[in-house]
Amino acid sequence: MSSSRSPSRRNSIDISQLQPMHRVHQSAGVGDFNVVFVGAGNIMFGSDEGPWNHSFRFEHKLGPRLKVVAVIDPAVERARAVLAQKCETFVRSAYEHTQVYKNLAEFVQHMTPNMAPRAFVIGSPPMFRGTTNPGRDIELQILKHFPGVALFIEKPVATGPKEELVQAFKVSEEIKKSGATCSVGYMLRYLRAVQMMKQIIEENNLTVMATIARYAAAYEAIAKLDWWDKSKSAGPIIEQGTHFCDLSRYFGGDVDISSVVAHSLEWDEPAGKLSKQKIDESQVAPENRISRVTSATWKYESGAVGTFTHLTALQGHDYSCELEVYADGYQLKLVNPYVAPILYVRRPGSDHEETHQFSEDDPFFSEVSVLIDNIEDIEEDPETAQILSSFEDAVKTYELTWAIREAAERSRAARK
Repeated sequence: MSSSRSPSRRNSIDISQLQPMHRVHQSAGVGDFNVVFVGAGNIMFGSDEGPWNHSFRFEHKLGPRLKVVAVIDPAVERARAVLAQKCETFVRSAYEHTQVYKNLAEFVQHMTPNMAPRAFVIGSPPMFRGTTNPGRDIELQILKHFPGVALFIEKPVATGPKEELVQAFKVSEEIKKSGATCSVGYMLRYLRAVQMMKQIIEENNLTVMATIARYAAAYEAIAKLDWWDKSKSAGPIIEQGTHFCDLSRYFGGDVDISSVVAHSLEWDEPAGKLSKQKIDESQVAPENRISRVTSATWKYESGAVGTFTHLTALQGHDYSCELEVYADGYQLKLVNPYVAPILYVRRPGSDHEETHQFSEDDPFFSEVSVLIDNIEDIEEDPETAQILSSFEDAVKTYELTWAIREAAERSRAARK
C-alpha cells in the first residue's frame, strides 16, 4: 500500500532513525526480496565519480534476502560484465541467477513466477523515461504489467523537451491512481541535517519566509561532453541544480511558476570564459552550450520568496553548495551537504550560531531503507518513516527547473 495513504505519518523523519549502514539492522522481513534493476550504469552499480550506487545500498539493507532477478539495459554486455564482478564478491547470492534483458518487454516475455519482483529500481538515463511516449514510458509499462509493485526512480524524472512536461504530470497521476509505493531519488531530503531543519520548523510552528540556495560546480572534473550540451543533458539547472531546487521546494512549498525570473552568464560573454575545461566545447553547437551562471528568483504560493544561483565556475574537484532557510527569528544554514554536512542555526533571543555536524550520514542508504520499510509495512505502522519524495512532488521540481531555464533564455534573448 502506498505510504501516501497513511495520514498519521509525519512529513519529516526523526533523525535518530537515519543511521549509517553499519548501524542499521538488515530488513526484518522474511523470504526472498526480488528486485529488477532498470539500467546498469554508474547510478546503479557505482563509479569513481561519486557516492551513488543503489545496488550497494540494497545489498546492505536486505542482506541475503536480496535477489536481483533481472537487469534491464540495452547495453547487454556491459550489464553482464557488472554482474560477473558482483558474482566474485560476498553478495554472489543476490546475482548468481540474475538474467539480463534489453528491454522490459523481453523481461515480461521470459519472466517465470518465481521471478516476480517486489520492486523496480529505475536508473536509466532520464531522457528515456518519465513520458507517455512509447519507448520512453517505462513507468507506465511497469504499472501495466506489474500492478502494485513498488517503484524507485532516479531524479530528475525526465529531461525531454519542455512540451513533454504535461506528460510527466500524466505519469504522476497514473502512479498515484495505482496505489503503488513510489519514491524518487532526491536523497538530500534524507540528510539528518535536513531533517533537523524540518524538526525545528515543525516544533516551533514556523512559516518559512525565504529560501536562498547556491550550487557551485567544479567544472574541471566534468569530462563528459554531453553534460556541456543542453540539447542532450537539458542543461545544469535541470540535470544538476535540480537537487537544490528540490530542497528549496521541500522547505518553501509549491512555487508560483508564473513568478519565476532569471538571468544568466553565457559562454560567449567576457565573464563566461573558462580556462580549465577538460572537453572541447567547440564540438557543441553554439546555441546548445550551457550557461556559466544562472540566477533565479520566484514566489512560493505561501508568499515566501525563493532564490537559486547555479555556477559552473570552480576548478579542482569539490563543489561548494549551501542552502539557507529563514523564518521569523530563525536562520537555518546548510553547508556542504554532499560531503560533510554542517548545519548552522540562529534562534530568537541570541545572535549566536549553533553548529551541528553530521558524520557518517548516508542519505542514499536512508532513502532505500525507508522505501523498503514502506514496501514491507503491511500493517501501516505509523512509526515507519514516510517516503519524502513522491513522483508528483518530483515532477513539480522538474517543472521549476524548466521554468528557470526558460526564464534565463528569455532574459538572454531580450539582451541581444
